Amino acid sequence: MLRRMKHNEDAVAPNRPRRVTATDVAKAAGVSRSAVSRAFTQGAYLDQEKKERILACAQELGYHPNAFAAGLQTTQSNIVAVITGEMRSQYDHELVDHLLKGLLAIGKWPMVLSGRELASAPNLQGIFGFPVDAMIVRGGSVDPFVTNACAKLQIPLIISGCIVKAPLVDSVSCRNFDGMFALAKLLAASGRRRIGFIDGVPNRASKAERPAGAKAGLAEHGLSFVATITSDYSYHGGLQAAQTLLAEHDLDAIMCANDETAIGAITAVQDVLGKRVPEDVAITGFDNLKMAAWPNFNLTTVQNPIRDTVAQILRLLQERLANPAKPGETVLTDAPVVARGTH
Repeated sequence: MLRRMKHNEDAVAPNRPRRVTATDVAKAAGVSRSAVSRAFTQGAYLDQEKKERILACAQELGYHPNAFAAGLQTTQSNIVAVITGEMRSQYDHELVDHLLKGLLAIGKWPMVLSGRELASAPNLQGIFGFPVDAMIVRGGSVDPFVTNACAKLQIPLIISGCIVKAPLVDSVSCRNFDGMFALAKLLAASGRRRIGFIDGVPNRASKAERPAGAKAGLAEHGLSFVATITSDYSYHGGLQAAQTLLAEHDLDAIMCANDETAIGAITAVQDVLGKRVPEDVAITGFDNLKMAAWPNFNLTTVQNPIRDTVAQILRLLQERLANPAKPGETVLTDAPVVARGTH
């Protein structure tokens, strides 16, 4: 019985697809296995004729170097883990898209782990089994498990969206407080006096900084929020929250924690309640999404700079890989007001 099972396995095995290996290329090109490796290693010395022959055979056979295997043999694999968590807003999607393109442009291969469950500590343990060069975490609070594991394994860690004070950890965030402070002063200077605020979920670094900046800006004009309500950074959340606020309070302005919430609030004011923006109710956001500039929204907001943020992440990544022992760096990008037509 056992011999029959083995015979059946052997009969099926030849039909199974097998990845072309460097050994296959070496045999076809009539060279050593190490010569194939040098042909695919940038800067490695190899006779030009031999290299061209190897690359031609590799192309014909459909061979590609195994990045994971290479990472086990060299000091760098060029694989970068990107942990995005639960991407609640369009801003997260826009930033991560730009980040992934930026990593590819500098020769890094992003390994993305997204979603609240997938990016939780138990599931993150598996990613440390891969030869990653670095880890980039995007979003709200960072689980201490991540910082501790990266420190023990000497994996460079870069945080985007909040500040983490830890040795050898780099962080990039925008000046949330300053941006909202300036926006609140703009509203007050334009004559708004009965102002409400739609906040966001509590697990974001911006949860504390943005409303605090708005409150400080209003306080300089002797004002404070008439009412605040918590939403979830989404369009539908803003739509519902704005209706609730205006049903209970006579407001002439609503500040929102992000642009998606603000766009939902605009829809509620104009299409559901039949009021005018900004004549009856001013609406402001934060992030400056692409859609914020669309004519039907024309949203007054704050620039949360995606290009600058990604540029800083890539700079920190390259500097950290070149000098793993350098002190941790915190970068705060400017967040200027973008005045349009809703204030």
